[in-house]
Amino acid sequence: MKRWHIWPRSLAGQMAALLALALFVAQAINFGLILNERANARLMQAARLAVTRVADALEREANGGRPLLADRGRIRRQPTNPILPFLKTPEPKLEAELRRQLTAAGIPFRQVDTNRLGESDEGTDRAGWKGARHYNRPGQMEIAVQQPDGRWLALRAPWPQPGPRLLIALLTQTLILYGIVLLSVLWIGSRITRPLRTLATAARAFRPGEDAEAVEERGPADVRAVIAAYNKLGTRVTAMLDEKDRMLGAIGHDLRTPLAALRVRVESVEDDDDRQRMADTIDEMARMLEDILSLARLGRSSEAVTEVDLAALVDAVAEDFRDLGHDVATREVERLPWRIRPATMRRAVRNLVENAVKYAGAAEVVVERTASGACIAVLDRGPGIPDDKLTHVFEPFIRVETSRNRDTGGIGLGLALARAIVQDVGGTLSLANREGGGLAATITLPPPRN
Repeated sequence: MKRWHIWPRSLAGQMAALLALALFVAQAINFGLILNERANARLMQAARLAVTRVADALEREANGGRPLLADRGRIRRQPTNPILPFLKTPEPKLEAELRRQLTAAGIPFRQVDTNRLGESDEGTDRAGWKGARHYNRPGQMEIAVQQPDGRWLALRAPWPQPGPRLLIALLTQTLILYGIVLLSVLWIGSRITRPLRTLATAARAFRPGEDAEAVEERGPADVRAVIAAYNKLGTRVTAMLDEKDRMLGAIGHDLRTPLAALRVRVESVEDDDDRQRMADTIDEMARMLEDILSLARLGRSSEAVTEVDLAALVDAVAEDFRDLGHDVATREVERLPWRIRPATMRRAVRNLVENAVKYAGAAEVVVERTASGACIAVLDRGPGIPDDKLTHVFEPFIRVETSRNRDTGGIGLGLALARAIVQDVGGTLSLANREGGGLAATITLPPPRN
């Protein structure tokens, strides 16, 4: 099943996504604050206008001016509540603000009612507003204030509805902000991630002993410092490996010389059995030394990578064992050219075949091309390996057969060396018990690098 990754994986993408999310949250909060501010301003404006008109009308009437009538004027006095209670759409916040401002203005009242007018409210008119100019259109608020004597003052105040202009303005502002900020973040992120990707590629391709160009120091100062540290680290690692190779060469030379001298001295031993046992011991020590040095030097091989026929290489290994009288079978396959280090790969295959012959008495080697590369399988019908030890046998100096019998001898480096050789070319070595008994050791090689 295909999995969709919504969150970006790159650093620049994550920075842009986090900033976009933060901007969205900030703009949402800003939008809410602006809407609340506009609502409070509309509330204050409508209440202030209504209270001002009521105060002016009452003051004018008290000073002998025109009295308040029921059918004309901005402020009309009604004997009953002009707002029908069962049809009204009240605004409680506006009513509370009206009561507060009426109290602050010193205007006595008993009750305040409001009704937000709509398209169909003309038929509910009880105060005679129908003929008045602009009074019955939507966007008006009907306000009724009950005086202490029980009569009502009726008036209309503007109640504008929020239009799309505010939303359009905020969206435009958001888009402009996103465009400017996100483009800047993506540019900054690319300056950081591009040299980091180059550094990651160089680190993955790093092979000790191979001449590799230093990674160019680019990007911000911190990134350049990381790249410079990596270049120095590569130089130090190469120098340490060179020193290790020189030390191993000296150790190998110093140990091979006395072993060769012992081999010569053994020939002077008169007892044939003793001479043969001593010679076998010296040969075993020489093989042990060779295995240890080969495992330690792996990854720093002086052997060049060349194109060889895998099928011919495997057949040559099998032929060597057949010459020694062992039953090692192969299958006829077509030519399979591959770029490898032939000597080291031959040694890996030889170790696997040697184990199969040693524990099963016979082996079959199969080479074939696969969809993902090539496969070399060494099959036997021996006792196999317990499932809980299939992975442990790859560790150096680990043996499934724990006796000291020379016929099943060794120091437990054969599989470790074989796996290290295969992994050095990017392949894998796996072990699996076969149905019906036996073991299958499978080398999987990836397509050769150009």
